[in-house]
Amino acid sequence: MIKFGIQRMEMVIIVIIYFLIGFISSLVGAMAGLGGGVIIKPVLDFAGHYDLATIGVLSAATVFAMSSVSLIKSGNLEVSVNVKVSSLIAVGSIAGGLIGKWVFNYFVVSLDVDSIIGVVQSIILALILMLILIYFRWSHFFKSYVLKNSLAILLAGLGLGFLSAFLGIGGGPLNVAVLALLFSMNGKEAVINSTFIIFFSQLSALFLVAFTSGYTDLDLSMLGYMIAGGVIGGFIGSSLLYRISEKVVSIVFTVTVFIVMVINIYNVFQYL
Repeated sequence: MIKFGIQRMEMVIIVIIYFLIGFISSLVGAMAGLGGGVIIKPVLDFAGHYDLATIGVLSAATVFAMSSVSLIKSGNLEVSVNVKVSSLIAVGSIAGGLIGKWVFNYFVVSLDVDSIIGVVQSIILALILMLILIYFRWSHFFKSYVLKNSLAILLAGLGLGFLSAFLGIGGGPLNVAVLALLFSMNGKEAVINSTFIIFFSQLSALFLVAFTSGYTDLDLSMLGYMIAGGVIGGFIGSSLLYRISEKVVSIVFTVTVFIVMVINIYNVFQYL
């Protein structure tokens, strides 16, 4: 009886932890346009409970739930989605996401080299986050653009989608940086448009898994709790976005990216 009680308590603690991972990641993601996946992926790597394929699905589903709620809530904001730019990037990111997920599945599922891909993912993500921090810290030294060529916008989306799907992060910080650099969007504009792009990229990633490797071999016992956390976190985060200033959005973005970069550097050594 005592053993059963201890096991039940351990299960309750595990459920709370995974709910909080979904909640906190989505809360911060909705506030800063990070999507949440860039936090969920390295945190689940750090926890070490799941393989890379399972982590990818847990992350994608949670981020999709968060982005859905955030887009519904964004109707209260004065900032709107740039439909042309974000739609073209979304289309490109879906195509790039399919390619990136195929490459990921090939190495992880077909070749079964989880540990090697885990190291590669963590190194690439840490480097990308470092470059993003440098860009936003010294953005006044960089010239921003306003791309209007449809092909160029599609190609930008293709690159974003490939990296996001291969790294399993949803694309948030990459989206925000590209939207600021190539389309001269301010913080809140980049957040809303990034969330719009994330919605479609994660939806395509979930469909791809469904029609390729499937979900039957994955341990998704924590999925419902993470999605619940993602919905609540997305709702609160998008509500806060309506109230906070551009400066606060920038601070949340920078601090979160720095913390996630440090976790990824640690994960590199954990995989080795």
